[in-house]
Amino acid sequence: MKKLNLAFAILLCVCGPLFADSKFTERPDDPSAVYVTADKFPVHGDGVADDTDALQQAIDRVQETTNQGIVFLPAGRYRITRTIYIWPGIRLFGYGKTRPTVLLGANTPGFQQGPSYMIFFAGARPKPNADGSKANPPDASPGTFYSAMNNVDIEIADGNPGAVGIRGRYAQHCYLAHMDFRLGTALAGIHDGGNVATDLHFWGGKYGIWTRKPSPGWQYTIIDSTFEGQSESAIREHEAGLTLIRPEFKDVPTAISIDAGYSDELWLKDGRLENVSGAGVIISAENSRRTEINMENVICEKVPVFALLRESGKQVRGPQEKYQVRTFSHGLHYEDIGAVAEIQDVFNAVPVGTLPPPVKSDIRDLPSMDDWVNVRSLGAVGDGAADDTAALQKAIAEHKVIYFPIGQYRVTDTIRLRPDTVLIGLHPSITRILLEDGTPGYQGVGSPKALVQAPIGGHNIVTGVGLYTNGINARAVALKWMAGADSMVDDVRFLGGHGTVTPGATPEQNRKMWEQIYNNTNTADANILRRWDGQYPSLWVTDGGGGTFVDIWTPSTFAQAGMYVSDTSTNGRVYEMSSEHHVRNEVVLNHVSNWQIYALQTEEERGEGGFALPLEIRNSRDITFANLHMYRVVSSYQPFPYAIRMMDSKGIRFRNVHCYSDSKVSFDNSIFDQDHNFELRQREFAWLNFSGNALPEGRKEASTVVAAGAKVELLASGFFNISGGAVDKAGDLYFVDAKKQMIYRWSAGTRQLSIVRDNPLDPVNLAFDPSGNLIAVSYAGNGTVYTFKPGTDFGDLTLLKPETSKARPGMTAILPVDYWRNENDFVEAAVRKKPYQFVSADQSAFMPAGEDFVTGKLYYGSKMHDVIRAFGLAPAKIGQKFYVTDEDEQKTYRCVVGEDGTLTDLKLFVNVGGESVAEDTEGNVYIAAGQIYVFSGAGKQIDTIDVPERPSQIVFGGADQRTLFIAAKSSLYAVQLRHAGK
Repeated sequence: MKKLNLAFAILLCVCGPLFADSKFTERPDDPSAVYVTADKFPVHGDGVADDTDALQQAIDRVQETTNQGIVFLPAGRYRITRTIYIWPGIRLFGYGKTRPTVLLGANTPGFQQGPSYMIFFAGARPKPNADGSKANPPDASPGTFYSAMNNVDIEIADGNPGAVGIRGRYAQHCYLAHMDFRLGTALAGIHDGGNVATDLHFWGGKYGIWTRKPSPGWQYTIIDSTFEGQSESAIREHEAGLTLIRPEFKDVPTAISIDAGYSDELWLKDGRLENVSGAGVIISAENSRRTEINMENVICEKVPVFALLRESGKQVRGPQEKYQVRTFSHGLHYEDIGAVAEIQDVFNAVPVGTLPPPVKSDIRDLPSMDDWVNVRSLGAVGDGAADDTAALQKAIAEHKVIYFPIGQYRVTDTIRLRPDTVLIGLHPSITRILLEDGTPGYQGVGSPKALVQAPIGGHNIVTGVGLYTNGINARAVALKWMAGADSMVDDVRFLGGHGTVTPGATPEQNRKMWEQIYNNTNTADANILRRWDGQYPSLWVTDGGGGTFVDIWTPSTFAQAGMYVSDTSTNGRVYEMSSEHHVRNEVVLNHVSNWQIYALQTEEERGEGGFALPLEIRNSRDITFANLHMYRVVSSYQPFPYAIRMMDSKGIRFRNVHCYSDSKVSFDNSIFDQDHNFELRQREFAWLNFSGNALPEGRKEASTVVAAGAKVELLASGFFNISGGAVDKAGDLYFVDAKKQMIYRWSAGTRQLSIVRDNPLDPVNLAFDPSGNLIAVSYAGNGTVYTFKPGTDFGDLTLLKPETSKARPGMTAILPVDYWRNENDFVEAAVRKKPYQFVSADQSAFMPAGEDFVTGKLYYGSKMHDVIRAFGLAPAKIGQKFYVTDEDEQKTYRCVVGEDGTLTDLKLFVNVGGESVAEDTEGNVYIAAGQIYVFSGAGKQIDTIDVPERPSQIVFGGADQRTLFIAAKSSLYAVQLRHAGK
């Protein structure tokens, strides 16, 4: 009787269809996989017995034997009572006539307070604690790849208000697909997701998805998913880079709610909202340049308020009960390149009589498993040693649908697909078609030669496989794609570089494999014969090629580009592509039209990517980029002028551009228009329509702050990357070129540049104490600060030691003027008291410092301490007004300096922020943020000072303090102002 009651209780919580279509109706045959069956594990699958241990044992077995791999779960109902941990690189697939369901019974202990997770994608499998107890697994991270869950449903019975179906804050090639979440009164289906989710359906719950910035910091793409009956909001989020393709929301208070105080890059295409009682979308941080909201083709019924701006309370109301939103936009708009940007709202909505049908998905279903043919049964070996070329060619000639179990399928010639060929794998890291180094036919100078090639106009699908051209095959193209508009490339990994591991290797062996990616200086492969930038592109779409490209990772440093599209007007769609770690280009479009590229992410590494251009657009038309993220890693040091180069192109639409770096060398400009020699400095914006037309004629009004007749003047150039400057009592500027380990002086009187120190002491930021001693913050060592008198012998310097923080009334505080924060916590972090202070030799000035600086703490191998990451320090008077700027959130704040140097009374000044800030005696505030923007003390913009290069630091100096010195990467500029610096 108890069993019947439990089953009935579970059924009562079910909303939506009881049994969704299974995408894998039969058991895939893979000798390397683990099957959760009763002959191998103590599993029941009856919805009554506790299957927690059995499911965890199956996942553990993969990790213990092959590290990465696949677990197959047959149809059944698997009740769990504790969290199931999925280790990195492990994929859980359901199979059978019906989907298997993982369920949480009513009132399961431990799930009343939340978030409490049913499924937790972990960042590693931890070793036991020293006392033998189990250690808590770490969360998934930017290094968590390939994990997935597919064709398995989640069900939560009542009495579990803290329960969450899945936590998956992972990185590339991780995904969820074909899943129903029947949530009842649970907290959420997903809490903190990432990368890609496809064909998910949520019924009930407080939230369907509750998420934030994914761990790598880039987009979260959700495709063909529905939300119904959530009690608070279908999606609650912030900074998720949310990219929604064909979502449907029904019977909810709100479809999407962005948390108060947070921005996001939100892109929604071809959506549907029905019976939304509150606002369809709630937008926060409405005045922030980081808020980038764009939606197109959203069908609404009974959605009276389409959007609500949280802070102002402004409502955007629909025109009638049924309507179509053709365009909605909120954020920083450029009508064209060269135009003046402003924060705008666009709402183009029209009434409709009858709701049109939902937009058809371009994510194709795989063929019936009745048609799958196992390539191993046709003679392929897949051991990485045997030549499988003939077996694969024969399989393609005789069969339409080829299934690849886990293995390494070495070939020696191009694998040519027929127009209807479908290649299916289920794990692209360890299911590979590959060339070994030095494969004949792929050597020397010659035309491109594909590893796999799809024919012109084909209807092909390639999914779940890795394509590896290795490092010594100069003519190789991993995938030459000429298939048509209805073709698809899905879950494909272009192997080489980061994330490429040996199948079956242990975690320790994989770690060593990662070490072999670089030589000991990170300037080449460990094998000098494996030349970076020594092959054709990994993915080459050409000769009329198009189709859908979803969940693609293409980071092979050996290729000239991750994706190269050329000579095609066939419609192409990209959903979540990571193209990174190339030497020259990440993505190139050349003679291309009619493409939509959503959630493209590029990343430049320190070693190989110092001169890499993320996106080049040549001779192209009618292309849309939405939720475009372009990033340079924190350890980058090589400046680069722009992220996008445009030439002879028109009709290029940009929606939600996020161009950034936590290093000190983010791209100087987001876009370079080569035809008109124009640089767009703003790195964050919601809207730009690039027409390709000539730029509008600019009319510069007379400056309110620049001295009469004065212009920005180049003083010196040829530097690597200068900043960290400080001015002495004479008004001379001292500044640092950190990469060259040089301290320079520009004499305001003689107008000459001289070298102050050239010792290898890694100076980063400078300051003067009132006695004229120069204080240098060094990158070297732990908490290194030294001081010396300019003009003395280089052997004469004193190390300053950290002292316990205390009030120092009457002394001058030396503080950073800019900060970088990754988690939108500037307001909390900036006012946090520092535990240490470095006191000047004359006991007249002090610099607060954190524990991280004193201990030399590293963040991904780099020092991100405030006094090092800042582009400059400035003297601050105790109890006086001081300005600081938040580079990431693009905001500037006014505050008061406490007696121990702590910032107090922090208040938002303007929604403009950047690398540096300074104030004049009239109370005008100068902010370096692409150009130099000047605001009155009331926060009204009164002027713009245009600089030929992007300014990194601005400092008042000169004998009368009316010279504004401008450090701009390779050059030093100055301009005479009407008012002296404060």
